Amino acid sequence: MNSFERIGVIGAGAWGTALANVAARAGHRVTLYDSDPAVIAAIEKSRSNPRLPGIEVHRGIAVARALKDAADADALLLVVPTQVVRAAADALAPHAAPGLPIVACAKGIERGSGKFVTEILTERVPAATPAILSGPSFAADVAKGLPTAVTLAAADEALAAALAEALSSQSFRVYHATDVRGVEIGGAAKNVLAIAAGIVVGRGLGASAQAALVTRGFAELMRFGRALGAKPETLTGLSGLGDLVLTCSSPQSRNFAFGLALGRSEKRAAGEGPLAEGAFTAAILVETARKKSVEMPICEAVDAVLAGRLGVDDAIARLLARPRKAEI
Repeated sequence: MNSFERIGVIGAGAWGTALANVAARAGHRVTLYDSDPAVIAAIEKSRSNPRLPGIEVHRGIAVARALKDAADADALLLVVPTQVVRAAADALAPHAAPGLPIVACAKGIERGSGKFVTEILTERVPAATPAILSGPSFAADVAKGLPTAVTLAAADEALAAALAEALSSQSFRVYHATDVRGVEIGGAAKNVLAIAAGIVVGRGLGASAQAALVTRGFAELMRFGRALGAKPETLTGLSGLGDLVLTCSSPQSRNFAFGLALGRSEKRAAGEGPLAEGAFTAAILVETARKKSVEMPICEAVDAVLAGRLGVDDAIARLLARPRKAEI
């Protein structure tokens, strides 16, 4: 089985840089590429990245000024936001060798098409083999080498296991799975629910309300996952429940911080500040749920607030006024 000696990382944001460090620490030859020449120049000059301050970029990481140089690898980590995956995939397609594993590291659903990231890769880079990496992880923690566990899924179990083994180290534990869709669902839904959790905290509604929100939010995630064929063990695992707990409990989460600002009545557009994927995912998540007749009142409330159809207090009041029923 391929040991993936050469690993290319496309996207030198905080998460891409952290994962490049992970791969380098695991003993691989790593090439890091970003479309912003200033970021690449900064890394070349100082071995630091302004997008991940205070973290040294591993000396074993080479930087590439051309996408094709990073794509010349045994496996690729595609670390760009969900809404950019299609453009990145189109740019990669001419350089992807047949069977090249491309591991998407984004958490969301594409607006307009309603497609998950591995579906986009299958469509736009048909020569490649898509996979997904997700789970409870903050870039700064991973870059510092703090203990972290995530899930990597691919349709072929042997490939998933080999990729997981290649990226694993003493501090970065990668579990493998074949439930690609389940892993993607957890990553997408938890971001929207994290915005809701941030709103609850920002509004000062208390720890009890936050716990209730996370619990009922997880019920929504489970219903949505079952409707789309996800395995229950995936949804209760690292990429589902694990990521939900982390993202709904810390201001380190960009989605939680975005919700926190909303709860405090601080005006902030989805594109301002650090990227909050959930702000772009909410509408398409709710639309997909409705098509599948899945009830997701918390996610619907987040979508309504983001779209300006409801104020924060009105959305909270509506949730609290829902009919009481058996807990399912």
